[in-house]
Amino acid sequence: MTNTYGEWLRQQREAAGLTQQALAEKAFMTRSHIAHIEAGRRIPSKDDARRLDMALGTGDVLSSFLPGDDSPVADRFVAARYLEQQATMIREFALSYVPGILQTERYARAVIGAAFPPHGEEECDTRVVARLDRSKILTNPVTPVVWALLDEAVLQRPVGGPEVMAEQIMHVVRLAESGRLRTHVLPLSLGAYPLMQSMLTLMWFEDQPPAAYSEGLSIAKVHDSPAEVERLQAIYDLALGEALPTKESLALMRARAKDYGYRE
Repeated sequence: MTNTYGEWLRQQREAAGLTQQALAEKAFMTRSHIAHIEAGRRIPSKDDARRLDMALGTGDVLSSFLPGDDSPVADRFVAARYLEQQATMIREFALSYVPGILQTERYARAVIGAAFPPHGEEECDTRVVARLDRSKILTNPVTPVVWALLDEAVLQRPVGGPEVMAEQIMHVVRLAESGRLRTHVLPLSLGAYPLMQSMLTLMWFEDQPPAAYSEGLSIAKVHDSPAEVERLQAIYDLALGEALPTKESLALMRARAKDYGYRE
């Protein structure tokens, strides 16, 4: 991401005689978020950009020229994707689907194909390629460190059919057995737990504070408030403490893959 956007934001803020804190208060954002955008470390969401335009009286400039507007990923995920590419540690929680960076091509196509309104064939192809491109961060054998906490429902729902599910589950198993991924399953017998409200991604970085990304049916948000990120980390840790150990998690995943027809 070029930092022209962040530099222009800083110039407009200073021309308006505002500190980062003053702009944050006018735009209903945190000062740290403003600082990260100006430094080129974050991309604001479209809603954030609109509020910045209103606070600075810049019309729709910041909204119209968001970096990554032509990205094939969903608009609400653009900022989170940028962070994902910088992270040195990523901890995923998945309630319904396998996390995007762990999806196989056929599984990703089934998930993206279930969107409403439906995507055209060309748009679907473009989004599948973009999702698979995200998984390239796993080609580095060391960083980012990736953990995946999966609700057992993720394994039970036959997305794309039995063959696709068997392939997808074994893809995660092999990543875990190779040491590239640490994975745990939250058994259905657990009942209710705090993370059940939405999916969650926690991210740590080499040169900036941790961040989090949560996503539900209609709402997605990057969290960078230290207090909120710490709260989400604590909720993740509580759920992790209730999960099956790695060995038992992998055994359960292999059993589910065999249920779907996988054979050694």
